[in-house]
Amino acid sequence: MEILHSKIMGEGTPLIILHGYFGMGDNWKSLGNKFAKNFQTHIIDQRNHGRSFHSSNFSYDHLVEDLAHYINHYHLEKVVILGHSMGGKTAMLFAVKYPLMVAKLIIVDIAPRYYQPHHSDILTALNSVDFKIQNTRKLVDLKISELILDPVTRAFLLKNVFWKEKGLLAYRFNLQSLTKNNEEVGKALPPNKTFDKKTLFLAGGKSEYITNGEIPLIKKHFPESSIQTIPNVGHWLHAESPDVFYELVMNFLK
Repeated sequence: MEILHSKIMGEGTPLIILHGYFGMGDNWKSLGNKFAKNFQTHIIDQRNHGRSFHSSNFSYDHLVEDLAHYINHYHLEKVVILGHSMGGKTAMLFAVKYPLMVAKLIIVDIAPRYYQPHHSDILTALNSVDFKIQNTRKLVDLKISELILDPVTRAFLLKNVFWKEKGLLAYRFNLQSLTKNNEEVGKALPPNKTFDKKTLFLAGGKSEYITNGEIPLIKKHFPESSIQTIPNVGHWLHAESPDVFYELVMNFLK
């Protein structure tokens, strides 16, 4: 079985960081450097993302087994897992399946509930690119802007465009598999599964992913959880308000 690609920095208690859908570990580099002053920080690329392996199989069960394999490979014990969005769903399922491996959990702007698939515009836009025609970043940006109006979202997606060979761009993520398995990303945590160690949920004040309606479900699955909201930020709260984010996480981990 292949090992997930990661960047490992610092020493101390292992802290594993899991990115969201269409993301990669590189998105967490500057925060990872800060965490590495106190923890052995593992910034991971999940399967079909970043520099990790591509597979036609893609589900939270697969992502969890990839992580278990990674933790065993590096002989890590009592890890702290921080997961954003899709990475948060991976972290939650991992914690209820392998509670003995986890010391604490930080879940960023996602709840254990089912979410309707809502990435179809992004997938359509990404699939509309023909790298033989869109052979510069600027042309790729122009093409996906036909469907994705938000420049911040486009900039985030364009981080995945790289020179595969001279003159030919490509995506780092496995677009074929993500398109085929898009339904998987919204799946809920299985009912009646609980993790009874300290868990921090961080929500973006302008984001709709965690609302007051989710609190009973969060408490049911994670009885030892606390929920904190960073005001005036959206779904990418760690990027929009990194200092506040860092402070809240460090206070929780102390």
